Amino acid sequence: MADNSLPTDLPAYKSAFLQSCLSARVLTFGDYTLKSGRQSPYFFNAGLFHRADLLRSISTAYARSIIDFVTHTPLSIDVLFGPSYKGIPLATATVDKLAELSPDQFASVSYSFNRKEAKDHGEGGNIVGAPLRGKRVLIVDDVITAGTAMREAIDIIRKEGGELVGVIVALDRMEKMPGGADDDDGTPRLSAIGEVKRVYGVPVLSIITLDDLIGLLRGMGSEEDMRRLEEYKARYRASG
Repeated sequence: MADNSLPTDLPAYKSAFLQSCLSARVLTFGDYTLKSGRQSPYFFNAGLFHRADLLRSISTAYARSIIDFVTHTPLSIDVLFGPSYKGIPLATATVDKLAELSPDQFASVSYSFNRKEAKDHGEGGNIVGAPLRGKRVLIVDDVITAGTAMREAIDIIRKEGGELVGVIVALDRMEKMPGGADDDDGTPRLSAIGEVKRVYGVPVLSIITLDDLIGLLRGMGSEEDMRRLEEYKARYRASG
């Protein structure tokens, strides 16, 4: 192994985020069986961002990614929505970081999240935080794999009268959606992110991508892990 240098072509906040992922073992390399049945050479567990400094790292990366995007593309956001459960701390921490980094743009942005079961007393309902009716909503989540949870979140937003304007995730795996028994037959398919873009017509942002992980390993001199990631990408590459 050569050194532990991170890719030099990434923005500083992405490099810092990758360093946090490695130091906290949020991102690990090895042999992992995913829910889809695929054998993956890496694993990303955003649930490990539970320590204060790590939560600050991921919320900063989300906020910087959003700010970078809206600087170049018109996008108005009223509410960050965190699908329960993992999305809840991600959305709430990112709202706070947006207001800190760009108060003129984001001081009035709210957060919201859903309950798994509707509350039948007090204020009732499925939503905690800002009401969604008439609001422009950006979903904050860790990853999109099969897309089932994302569709459920979008359905909730629409049912509550909100307008979906985009999605942001921590990692874009850049792999095609699972294809059941014929998953490895070479048939081109969209990624889950590509499917969300196609069906809902909204931008889907990510802090980092599989290509960034490959660049990370190249910079670290981890040739075997890099080779395995490149083979995985070639095998399950999404068509869009």
